[in-house]
Amino acid sequence: SQFLTDILTLSHLTYTMMKLTILAAVAGSAAAFSPSASIGASSTALRMSEPDTEVEQSPFVPDSFVLNGWSADAALPMHGLPGAVAPLGFFDPLGFSKGADLSKAKRLREAEVMHGRVSMMAVVGYLIGENTPTITYGFDFPHTIANNQLPEVPVAVLLPFFLAINFAEALRASVGWVEPVGGKLFTLRELYYPGDLGFDPLELKPKDAAEYAKMQTKELNNGRLAMLAAAGMCAQELVDGKGILEHWGL
Repeated sequence: SQFLTDILTLSHLTYTMMKLTILAAVAGSAAAFSPSASIGASSTALRMSEPDTEVEQSPFVPDSFVLNGWSADAALPMHGLPGAVAPLGFFDPLGFSKGADLSKAKRLREAEVMHGRVSMMAVVGYLIGENTPTITYGFDFPHTIANNQLPEVPVAVLLPFFLAINFAEALRASVGWVEPVGGKLFTLRELYYPGDLGFDPLELKPKDAAEYAKMQTKELNNGRLAMLAAAGMCAQELVDGKGILEHWGL
């Protein structure tokens, strides 16, 4: 009977171990197919991090350009644009260009070039307008001094000149300036060299970079002198009411 009891006890233990084994297997299988907190968290983190991995592609902008032989150098005054000559060298006593970035430096140079060109034409206009035959005054000269001529010129004569000026300025703006809609205000185009509108009917523009820098400096110096001269002519006529050549007895 003892032998029979041992057999029954062994059988009961074996049966119990089999149930435990099956239960463990089922539990493991269920856990394998059930969502895990760590897996869910990592999946959520992955989904949340996906938008951050998208990097907006911005247009490629080179660090510097070579325009008419000039390459911007932030270590130099006005980023290395020509115009500094002996004996004064780089002359900016009021510090307008101090700390200027490339965009501001180009804008300052654009303003200087354009004002210089207008002043050179103004100086010639003072002399020619007062001392040569004109549409308004005919062959009777010397005429009214230049400061007083504009109010005396008929509107029909002035209108074509004003329209021509408007068209020229619109063309200059379209060539050199960034459109104000959707862009920065008062900003020159990156590939635009200040003053170079592509207008060179006599083909005087040098191909060599050094020669171009010399010509640019000459134009700047003549423009600077013309700005002073035009201001002086205007002031002189305001003081005594005489034409420019009248002061020389001509």
